[in-house]
Amino acid sequence: MLPVRLPPTQNVRTVLVSNRLPIWKRTIDLVCCLLALPLLALIALIMTVVTKLVSPGPVFFCQERVGHLGRKFRIYKFRTMHAGADTKSHQNYFKELITTNAPMVKLDSQGDSRLIPGSRLLRASGLDELPQIINVLRGEMSIVGPRPCLPAEFAEYLPWQRRRCQAVPGLTGLWQVSGKNRTTFDEMIRLDIRYAQTRSWWLDLKIILVTVPALLRQIGDARSERKAVAPKANTLPSYSTNRAA
Repeated sequence: MLPVRLPPTQNVRTVLVSNRLPIWKRTIDLVCCLLALPLLALIALIMTVVTKLVSPGPVFFCQERVGHLGRKFRIYKFRTMHAGADTKSHQNYFKELITTNAPMVKLDSQGDSRLIPGSRLLRASGLDELPQIINVLRGEMSIVGPRPCLPAEFAEYLPWQRRRCQAVPGLTGLWQVSGKNRTTFDEMIRLDIRYAQTRSWWLDLKIILVTVPALLRQIGDARSERKAVAPKANTLPSYSTNRAA
């Protein structure tokens, strides 16, 4: 975990961000994408076979997100939920995280019935986000940066919290390698703002290097959380399948 000193809310200053990525950042993005393309092809092949066997529908999932300076764009993911799964439960859960400022544990750990078989490990490892290499190549995202949020989530942000969008969104970031599911919503926002204020080629490389160990810890945390709530799994309500997820 990277050592982080969170700035107080009232001292978070506005940072002007260029509309174009620095040359060093774009170079890192392109090199990482080229190295990751074989892995993307392999995972895509596996997901195609698995998805066709366990869940009718497309292999890839496209969703609108809010990116740099509040601009909307569409991200790509491997589909890990049943086609047509309801998203309202996620929105309600997000609002609860904001109001309670509790650790940002995913709904997955509570036995989310919307997930297709075998997808929990993919989500815990972050490999379901790998198709966003396409977004990186298109310049809509970077390898390192805040995670792009949903428009409904962005609408809940306070003005100072929207400053996290002063950095181009990324696949991994300061928040992801600083605890992620162990942090609160407020800590996530401050970590993202800190990255926007202090980004550098050295910080990006450091975050990339510690991403794999951070993901391994995340997988371990997901397993522990899953075991902890297993006795309650049968009492959870099932989710309807009226809307795309």
